Amino acid sequence: QVRVVESGGGLVQAGGSLTLSCLASGSIFVMNGMGWYRQAPGKQRELVATITSGGTTNYGDSVKGRFTISRDNAKNTVYLQMSSLRPEDTAVYYCNAYRAYGPKRDDYWGQGTQVTVSS
Repeated sequence: QVRVVESGGGLVQAGGSLTLSCLASGSIFVMNGMGWYRQAPGKQRELVATITSGGTTNYGDSVKGRFTISRDNAKNTVYLQMSSLRPEDTAVYYCNAYRAYGPKRDDYWGQGTQVTVSS
């Protein structure tokens, strides 16, 4: 059973930085992809950033140039370095990890970690 656990959320002032970490444990396989999504109150969950096991990254438009995603394949851990934070970055940040095999894909989600950016 794969378990995904996020850490590193908290309260930060606008313009500040914060780093989130996420560990996907319980699998002997390297997760094909890992990433971060966020959901603000009253809004839909949106893509923040993803990274494949090969290192290919994808960012949401609103975070490009400010956030950096990285991962440690050996540890099935993904990191999100957030800088130049804005109040609109306030949300619950969810970690996703997935394994793809053939046409199938298994997704695993964490419980989320709150990030609050004060103005």
